[in-house]
Amino acid sequence: MRLLSRYFIREMVLPFFFSLLMITFLLFINFLLRAVDRFLGKGLDVIIILEYLFLNLAWIIALAVPMAVLLSTLMTFGRLSEDNEINAMRASGVGFISIIRAPLMFGITIALLLILFNNFILPDMNFRARLLSGDIYRKRPGMNIEPGIFLDNLPDYSMIVGGKEGEIMSDVRIFSKGKQEAQTSIHAKTGTLSTLADAFLLTLFDGEIHELESKDFTNYRRIIFETHKIIIPADDILLNRRDSSNRTDREMTVPMILNKVKGYEKKIRVVNTRLKGAFYRTLGDSILPVSIEDGQAIVTAAQDSIRSDTTLSKGQLHKKERQLRSLERQVKNEFGLITSYLKGRNKYAVEAHKKFSIPFACILFVLLGAPLGVMAKRGGFAVSTSLSFGFFLLYYVLLIGGEELADRNQVSAAMGMWVPNAVLLAVALYLTLHTVRERAPIPLVSFFKKKDSNS
Repeated sequence: MRLLSRYFIREMVLPFFFSLLMITFLLFINFLLRAVDRFLGKGLDVIIILEYLFLNLAWIIALAVPMAVLLSTLMTFGRLSEDNEINAMRASGVGFISIIRAPLMFGITIALLLILFNNFILPDMNFRARLLSGDIYRKRPGMNIEPGIFLDNLPDYSMIVGGKEGEIMSDVRIFSKGKQEAQTSIHAKTGTLSTLADAFLLTLFDGEIHELESKDFTNYRRIIFETHKIIIPADDILLNRRDSSNRTDREMTVPMILNKVKGYEKKIRVVNTRLKGAFYRTLGDSILPVSIEDGQAIVTAAQDSIRSDTTLSKGQLHKKERQLRSLERQVKNEFGLITSYLKGRNKYAVEAHKKFSIPFACILFVLLGAPLGVMAKRGGFAVSTSLSFGFFLLYYVLLIGGEELADRNQVSAAMGMWVPNAVLLAVALYLTLHTVRERAPIPLVSFFKKKDSNS
């Protein structure tokens, strides 16, 4: 049995790394095409660009690993089934449960490694990627001035050049912008751009300056110059790397997330205590409504009660009504806070569950991929890829839907993140059971059999 286990592990390792490399490459290319606009016109060093791309590889790998497990399992069992190795194992008395034991151990190993990756490596890389992305976004264009391209994101000035040879610009036109005392336009035959510590130094040659006062259009000046220098402030001409301790939910480890969740729960308890005290002071009873509707119903009942109380004077009645209206407003405000805190708590709780639910899906994808590979009886790349993509898409649609519902506080974080796994487990167990009994549960199998007979 140990020999059989080693054989299966050896058969799965190469398809897994091939699938992981291919999926990562496709996702990376898609990300690169979307992110290329961030680099254009920024004058970034190649090292900065490579660092940004490397940091974003983390979430790409975390997304690619489960799909690679499913694809490699399908390819492996499809190939073994096509070569009748699965049938040979069964004929020799090896049951299907024993056959998938080693692949399951492989899936468990990948799942454990992914849990460690999601908790210790991914948060920090997401954090650093976000900071670097913000720094790149705020960085003003440096030396990358293209002829014929209007440069409008410099402070106080707009600029366009007709040509450029090396560092020498020709037909340079500069226009002032914003509310200034005089509107200025500058035209120079040539010019050079250099950088200071925190500014651009624009040196212009053989040109003229036209100035027109904003308040008096009759006041016009024309100045001819041989050399003219302009200092353009640009604090972010060099990339300033920030350091921040503020992290989002996807940039936290599990202990960080749990502390955040505890913080929200503490805030909710404080609001509940405050709300309880308000009901006690107004109604003489420390009632804690379970919802805003419940609280408003209690206040409405109290209003009806005092209005029907004939023992109260007119002044006492007005005072009670003012107190109840104040309580009603407080109920609305306090439950608004509670709703906000619950959404925040669920947002972080979702991320904590996700760090475990997605790796656990690797095990389920082995249970799913093994019977599908046997039933397809074809280890072809197209078949394996199509089946993997279909089930992976279904899983992530359910996962995204569960996350959205949990963020809206419509379901619990645990339910939102684990129901997709429960659905996947049910399908996997169904297919595995029918494979153990050597029965075909889905019409897909007959499709592949027809395809095989035709070919």
